[in-house]
Amino acid sequence: MTIAAREEQILRIRSQGIHPDLSEQLSETLRTSVISAVKTVMEGALQEEVSEFLSQVEGEKPQRSGFYSRGLNTQYGVIPDLQVPKLRRRNAERSWQILERYQRSLGNLMDWLCCLYVMGLSLRDLQEALYFLLDRVLSVSAVNQITLQVQRKLDEKRQAPIRKTPSMILVDGVWVDIQYVIADEYKEDQSGHWRQCRQVQERVVLAVMAIWADGRQELLHYEVAETESEQTWTTVFENLIRRGFVPEQLELVSSDGSLGIPSALATCFPQAQQQRCITHKVRGIERHLTYLELPQFDDERKPVKPAEAKKKRRFEIISDAYEIFDAPDLSTAMTRLETFEGKWQTLEPDAVRTFLQDSELTLTYYQFDSDLHQHIRTTNHLERVFREFRTKSDEIGAFPNETSCLTVFCFVVERDHAKHDRIINANNS
Repeated sequence: MTIAAREEQILRIRSQGIHPDLSEQLSETLRTSVISAVKTVMEGALQEEVSEFLSQVEGEKPQRSGFYSRGLNTQYGVIPDLQVPKLRRRNAERSWQILERYQRSLGNLMDWLCCLYVMGLSLRDLQEALYFLLDRVLSVSAVNQITLQVQRKLDEKRQAPIRKTPSMILVDGVWVDIQYVIADEYKEDQSGHWRQCRQVQERVVLAVMAIWADGRQELLHYEVAETESEQTWTTVFENLIRRGFVPEQLELVSSDGSLGIPSALATCFPQAQQQRCITHKVRGIERHLTYLELPQFDDERKPVKPAEAKKKRRFEIISDAYEIFDAPDLSTAMTRLETFEGKWQTLEPDAVRTFLQDSELTLTYYQFDSDLHQHIRTTNHLERVFREFRTKSDEIGAFPNETSCLTVFCFVVERDHAKHDRIINANNS
């Protein structure tokens, strides 16, 4: 679709609005006045920034060299000729705070676009949203360049050095659909252009979250992998170490029952203990219930329907399992575990066998401060983020590439941390 056709389409959409439009003359006056005011304030701020830089230069100060014009997209509209001050030399040494050297969109506008992007808007949706601000249609490739700039910044952030190593981490993965290019396969689109074919494939985002001594959480690392195998988790841990993570300082890793994690831990963090997520462990009981010897009557000798009896059995055994982990100390927890086995072994042998397998790994958290138990005995902090991410990924469908997937994941994490007033992503210093 051409730019002209896209503009005509957007105008048709806008004409369906339920609120009365301002006159064209008044709209233009308002837009011009706002842009003029923003331009004046921006140029004054840029002048102050240069003055501040010159005041801190020691020795011979570089002379001013007038201005150059730059087009700038803002949340108030387009400034076509922003006058940016420059120096005769040492421009590269300046700390560009308000604008970066080649920045064409104001930071607040970028943040707004990022917010819309993470909410599931496509590039064409962003194209339409920008029209109402800029009063012109940006090409899809131009809008894509804006999102790519954000993606590049976040990728740099994701690969930044880790300067402080936590003693406890949570690890888990969330599955998504991502499009991948099929080599040497092309198809003709509706516009007559030949485009490379793509195929949707399942991938998993593997994530590592730090738990600090005061209970705060911070997402340390995340990357796309094909499976949750020993090899992929080993790669994740090696990438952590490559970024500055100190293996010897790690004491505990909380995870679900993924079979690849123990071997990867033995390779990369041999001194760290493993904590199996109690939520995953208890949920596993339900898959193995056989409902032997269900009661036909309740305590009042009234007949009970099989469905109700099963529901009651399921509730009772899960409640008893959770009660083990609510014990005040390890000794009490072990006593409750023995009681659980004695009570349910005959009625639900498969469920008990599965629950008791590696059960000692679900009690590792008792070796740590009791204030941390709620944070380290499950992977719930990561699961909460995954739940938010799944909502967004379901709206998007299949991500166009891995970078797009990781960008949305990062935004979801940052918004979730902000909503709950937690330490922000990648603030590891």
